[in-house]
Amino acid sequence: MCGIIGYIGNREAAPLMIEGLKKLEYRGYDSAGFCTVSNNQTLIQKDVGKIQEVEKKINLNNLNGNIGISHCRWSTHGGVTKENAHPHTDCKNMISIVHNGIIENFSELKEKLMEKGHTFKSSTDTEVVAHLIEDNYNGSIEEATRIALRQIEGSYALGIVCAKEPQKLIAARNESPLILGIGKEENFIASDVPAILKHTNRVIYLENKEIAILTKNSFEVKNIDGISLNKKINNIDWDSELAEKSGYDHFMLKEIHEQPRAITETLNGRIKDGKVSIKEELNFSDEELENINRIIIIACGTSWHSALAGEFMLEELAKIPVEVEYASEFRYRHPIINNNTLIIAISQSGETADTLAAIREAKRNDAKVLSIVNAKGSSIDRESDSVLYTYAGPEIGVASTKAFTTQLVVLYLFTLFMANLKRSLDYGKISELLGKLRKLPLQMEALLSEENRIKKIAEIYKDKTNSLFLGRGVNFPIALEGALKLKEVSYLHAEGYPAAEMKHGPIALIDKNMPVVFIATKDDYTYKKVLGNIYEVKARNGIVIAIATEGDEEVSKLADYAIYIPKTLYILSSILTAVPLQLLAYYVALDRGLDPDKPRNLSKSVVVE
Repeated sequence: MCGIIGYIGNREAAPLMIEGLKKLEYRGYDSAGFCTVSNNQTLIQKDVGKIQEVEKKINLNNLNGNIGISHCRWSTHGGVTKENAHPHTDCKNMISIVHNGIIENFSELKEKLMEKGHTFKSSTDTEVVAHLIEDNYNGSIEEATRIALRQIEGSYALGIVCAKEPQKLIAARNESPLILGIGKEENFIASDVPAILKHTNRVIYLENKEIAILTKNSFEVKNIDGISLNKKINNIDWDSELAEKSGYDHFMLKEIHEQPRAITETLNGRIKDGKVSIKEELNFSDEELENINRIIIIACGTSWHSALAGEFMLEELAKIPVEVEYASEFRYRHPIINNNTLIIAISQSGETADTLAAIREAKRNDAKVLSIVNAKGSSIDRESDSVLYTYAGPEIGVASTKAFTTQLVVLYLFTLFMANLKRSLDYGKISELLGKLRKLPLQMEALLSEENRIKKIAEIYKDKTNSLFLGRGVNFPIALEGALKLKEVSYLHAEGYPAAEMKHGPIALIDKNMPVVFIATKDDYTYKKVLGNIYEVKARNGIVIAIATEGDEEVSKLADYAIYIPKTLYILSSILTAVPLQLLAYYVALDRGLDPDKPRNLSKSVVVE
């Protein structure tokens, strides 16, 4: 995944692009580059490194012009080198492009172009596009782009400028996200809203196989056959401050602390008169939902962990059979589904390539698709039958935090909605459960006040190499998520298991150097069993870190370190237990001298397969 921002207007393009690209750096930070057009020439500056590093290496004074494109890279084809950094140009340095995606047939195209005399400077798939446009250029950059795109197989979000047509900025999209920002006497293209939100909140979402032609005073969108399309302008209601660090050292920490607000926003208007009020958001009739006899939840990464917790909720309270699938596997195994099967797809970005492909597979088999996304107007949003939004606001940190907990909240709301519809719970019980849910934001604020204690516990990890995370029931997925967070931002090896599975292999790893995190909250189901597992670890000199319920003295006597969460319902405890594990991962990363916002080799949204 890579980040793109382009500008055309009356202002100098370079400063605007640098400012916007810094807000997209979560999408890629191997290298960065900029191109402007001035005096019928393309001016290019690029280098390897994070954007702040590249900014120091290049000479911005050499980037004059009121039109430009820029890019931050997360490498797929070709190593991290200055030559492979975007923008890429054609043989004559007339056409310059930036690209997010993968050109699947680039080798075949490159060979044909080289036979025609084209010379390549990089080992990327992207450079092929620049030469292909050059090969078809006959006075119209729009027409040359359209012809070139017909020959391309794969995914792309493209920004294109041409020195011979400095009044035009071209954008094109297929499978990779790209938006247009509509301003006053200026227009933008960008991979994501935060990059342009300071300048305009009016955006157009490009669909697959669409091309946009922008001037400073106009825009037009066409399909790949050149037919003009009538596109809706969407008003974004995010506060631009939400996309800034607001005094925090890192976006990850800011977004951890934003969770009480994000959960409040996600609940607002959805609980009325002791019931879940989401009927108007669901594009299904009561009869269709009552006939649902099976649910399959598809997701990737952190969203897959929220899906596992959702499985527990739906089966426990709504009494509906649920399966959880990796989206990347679901699409290839010919699943047995029909029109009484509900597919729930979960994705923070709404652009996850495997999840999007799985949705399309489900719809080909007549299943109903309900998606849980954070990004309105995203591809998954548009292609689903129905959508429930998480109102987390923009999540910039690569390691997901507030998106995860708001996904859990939405799953809980949907569970109680279905429990009412299926009559598996009565009104009084649902009202009681919703009352507990409403208390979560305040309980989470109290939990966040324990941050300094968690910071001290994180210090034991500095020189460790492995860790186990163990939980049971609804907290087993949180153990998986805690291990993933630690791996993502601190590069320590960590594994999550159901606590009972420890005896089936992982116990062999336990010694005095092995920290073991137990989620040991009090409940009527698994608490005593988890205590037994803690005794087993202590008997082997393991280091025990316990996430426990406030007031639990028994755990405090057993564990080396204890972190307490406020008392809540067992089934809601997973939303609270996630928070200390997020903070633990964050502070371990800092203790190891790492930047938790930019974990190596990772990108925020996986928009290629």
